[in-house]
Amino acid sequence: MYLIIGLGNPEEEYSQTRHNMGFDTINKIAEKYGIEVNKKKFKGLYGTGIIEDNKVILLKPQTYMNLSGDSIIEVMDYYDLEIKDLIIIYDDMDIDKGTIKIRKKGGAGSHNGMKSVIENLQTEEFNRIRIGIGKPEHQNDAINYVIGKIPKKDQEILEKATRNSC
Repeated sequence: MYLIIGLGNPEEEYSQTRHNMGFDTINKIAEKYGIEVNKKKFKGLYGTGIIEDNKVILLKPQTYMNLSGDSIIEVMDYYDLEIKDLIIIYDDMDIDKGTIKIRKKGGAGSHNGMKSVIENLQTEEFNRIRIGIGKPEHQNDAINYVIGKIPKKDQEILEKATRNSC
């Protein structure tokens, strides 16, 4: 069984932001494979299904981003999952807009959601899919950049990246 997590913020005001690339990707995976992500437990919304003959759990933590690890560790403990069965999808400012990178380990960088995940899992060695959102024009504007609405010119680029991450 695999646990596939998309990081994001649960409130509607964040739904169309760069920081919700993980949620957007989980939504696309769910749609592609007919998995309903509507069960509430583990401080998150989740659904179970089959992808290419493998049982999967799709999870969207409903904590704030900086507490994402709290939700993930609850699911892992409940289902007795191993780190190798985990895939986390999230936005990354250190990658060009629309670029997707897959890694098996690494630090959190400036991503508070990943800091929480690493703290809860007590390891940096887990699978991750990073969706590049690019950097803000001014470095001190990072928070507004990730939680602000995505400009029209970037929407198609990021939409394609979330589709390709499925």
